[in-house]
Amino acid sequence: MRRRVWGTAVALALLSTGVTTVPAATASPVGQRPAPLERLFDNTAVSDDTRPTGADFDGSGRSLSAQDLTAAGWTPGRALTVQGARLTWPRRAPGEPDNVRADGQSVRVRGNGDALAFLVAGTGGGEESGAGLVRYRDGSRSSYHLTASDWRGGPLGTKAVALPHVNTPGGQLAEKARLYVVTVPLAEGRAVDSVELPRNSDVHVFALSVRAENRGWTGSWAASTSGYTAVGPWTDRTLRLVVHTSAGGPRVRIRLDNTFAAAPVRVGSATVAVQGSGASPRSAPAALSFGGSGDVEIPAGAQAFSAPLGFDVPADSNLLVSFHLPGTVTAAPVHSLAVQQSYVSEPGDHAADAGPDAYTSTILNWPVLTGVDVGGGPGSVVVLGDSITDGEKSTRDANRRWPDLLADRLRQQDAVPRYGVLNHGISANRVVTDRYVGDGVSTDTGGVSALHRLDRDVLAQTSARTVVVFQGVNDVRWGASAEQVVEGLREIAERARGRGLRVLVATIAPCAGEARCTAAVDAERSAVNRWILSGAGAAVFDAVLDFDAVLRDPGDPARMLPAYDSGDHLHPGDAGFAALAESVDLGVL
Repeated sequence: MRRRVWGTAVALALLSTGVTTVPAATASPVGQRPAPLERLFDNTAVSDDTRPTGADFDGSGRSLSAQDLTAAGWTPGRALTVQGARLTWPRRAPGEPDNVRADGQSVRVRGNGDALAFLVAGTGGGEESGAGLVRYRDGSRSSYHLTASDWRGGPLGTKAVALPHVNTPGGQLAEKARLYVVTVPLAEGRAVDSVELPRNSDVHVFALSVRAENRGWTGSWAASTSGYTAVGPWTDRTLRLVVHTSAGGPRVRIRLDNTFAAAPVRVGSATVAVQGSGASPRSAPAALSFGGSGDVEIPAGAQAFSAPLGFDVPADSNLLVSFHLPGTVTAAPVHSLAVQQSYVSEPGDHAADAGPDAYTSTILNWPVLTGVDVGGGPGSVVVLGDSITDGEKSTRDANRRWPDLLADRLRQQDAVPRYGVLNHGISANRVVTDRYVGDGVSTDTGGVSALHRLDRDVLAQTSARTVVVFQGVNDVRWGASAEQVVEGLREIAERARGRGLRVLVATIAPCAGEARCTAAVDAERSAVNRWILSGAGAAVFDAVLDFDAVLRDPGDPARMLPAYDSGDHLHPGDAGFAALAESVDLGVL
């Protein structure tokens, strides 16, 4: 973790993005004995469609639909995992108090972890925020800042779930109702005793928990959900997905995400195996379980981690992760650019098959699966990027994306820890603008913006230690100014450093010759790079990777060196990816 030096400027910066220790002498006095959140519920957000007047969430008689929540899998008392945090939807019937309006209440919350997770929504018409206080078992305290987006107008790209209707006394409105999971950091190594909520009655809290730290795990492979697209349709089919490990270990678990979905998805069984060739495992697949069961239903917007399994995961190897979809799946969360062939079976549960015969179809994306963790290890480096990081134009099935090659270098040395490397590149992704709006079935798989996916794709990743940010070319190619990109990069750095991560940034690579990379675009690109390389940029980031200098043609700096160019003048080829990975000073990770 990042070594913190507490000075006045740093403390003020972290007040809005991270943990600020509050001296006992200046802390707010205890106004009440801490109570479980459900005993403090003073507002009713959920109504039955047949009795919409039974709830008044926002003071104007509007409410959430109980039937919509049930359709999304958000039933009373249901445990939900979002951003790695386990939260429980209130065990209340429609028309009963099910949330608390934040007004400084003291909530009994116990546990050790890296963050507090709040299931919230705002009802003031915009972002609602306020400062709160965490009390620890050792008597110390820290402050936090909580922001809740509006339940009717907040960004869909950051929501946990969106429901299709809003209930009103006059009938249902066909508009999206949103709920959000927001995490705030905790002081490292301290056990939480209670939490004082902010004082803003337009912030509604439905659930609150401590997100457990991922001690004993290292992220070995990951992929971002880049969109929610039509698939198959698949009925009673098994997916056998091929993924490439960075770090190895003696235990394994997988992460399945139902991001951006409106309905639950059921996984009937799941296995893991080391790939032999194609859809053939090297040996019989090992069965994975979820909470003591072989199957799992994942509510809309939630995720599921498999239970730890003793399984020797080799570093730098291909795994086959197979899971059965017993129902009919017509759309799914996907990572669209896998640069890797995976497999779909004939009807039936073929997750445990030790042969390839049932797998008669192929796909080139990764649906539902978003992570593979291994036991032990030093933690992970997360790479937040666009298509250059995603591996566009690299050789398919060869694992020559530059983060793969960076992982190779880490494994082959002893000077720094042999971190796992998690590739969170999304083709066509931008820093400040959503390509995919974040809800509904879409053909656009450019993802929500880096700002909107930062919590999910970086801060919630298993044992993340460092983040490398390599984005911005798509922003300037589609009309964003250098100032907008710089502000986006600055916000990413502040939020990530507030969570104790080291933050590295890479300069934007040249792309003259590609249709959108005009002279005006190059001017904006160059302006972003000048800021990154300046003293102002150095003050924001822990280190800079000058990828522009690595890839550019010395004779024409706006263009990529022909030896590194894939041919489209925007994406490097295999030689260019190798040059990027080789240029990274491993000591800055």
